[in-house]
Order: sequence, then C-alpha cells, then structure tokens
Amino acid sequence: MKKFFQEFKDFAVKGNMIDMAVAVVIGTAFNAVVSTLVKKVIMPPLSLLTEDVTLANKKYILREAAEGIEEVAIGYGELIEVSIDFIIIALTIFVVIKGMNRFKSKAEDPKDKEVITPKNIELLSNIEHLMKEQNELLKKK
Repeated sequence: MKKFFQEFKDFAVKGNMIDMAVAVVIGTAFNAVVSTLVKKVIMPPLSLLTEDVTLANKKYILREAAEGIEEVAIGYGELIEVSIDFIIIALTIFVVIKGMNRFKSKAEDPKDKEVITPKNIELLSNIEHLMKEQNELLKKK
C-alpha cells in the first residue's frame, strides 16, 4: 500500500505531458459522475456528522449582510466538496494510467524476442528456399 501511495505521489508531482493530457481528458469525462457521487452519495452521510447542515453551505462569515450591504464569507464547505471531487478524480486517473503503463511496459519488454518478419522478407526467404530445392533437384539429375 505504501508503494501505491509513493507511485501516486510521483505521478502527481513528476507526471509527463502525455500522462497529464490523458488525465485532463479522463478527468473531464468523469467530472459529472464524480460530482454526483460526491454530492448525492458521500456528502449526505457527512452532513449527518455536521448536524444536518449541508457541507456546501458551511462558511465563515467575515461581514454580516445588512441593508444594502452584501454578506462577505469564506465558503470552506464548497472547498471541501471540490477537494473530495479532485481526490476521487485524481485517484481514478492514476489507476487508469498505471494500468495503461503496465500494458505499455509489457509491450516494450526487451526479453520478448518475437519479431514479426515483414512480408517482403518472408517472400524472399521462400523464394530462396525454392531455389535451393530446385538446385538440389537439378544436381541429382
């Protein structure tokens, strides 16, 4: 488990541009799913811990609203929800890219010596074999 978190840290800090591009695409695709998951599945039980106050409504009021004056507040509850969204998206992207890299490393395995022979070289090899057989037959006559 420690190795998993170390790899996640390395990915988050040192990820290359392709990994980041894939992360943006996948993150965008998962955004609606993760937002719904957080708002409709994760946050309701958390609101029970905060005395049935929706976490998104939590804020620190700097200036109360008055007649003609708007309220000024720091909305830390929304920050918590967005942070949970981010963590879920980042972990999902990490797992997907880790799987892709595993397949990539297997494809680039230096121990795998199987090389597909190009068609033209294979045909030349067959012609060479046929010519050798023909020469052997001509020598026997």
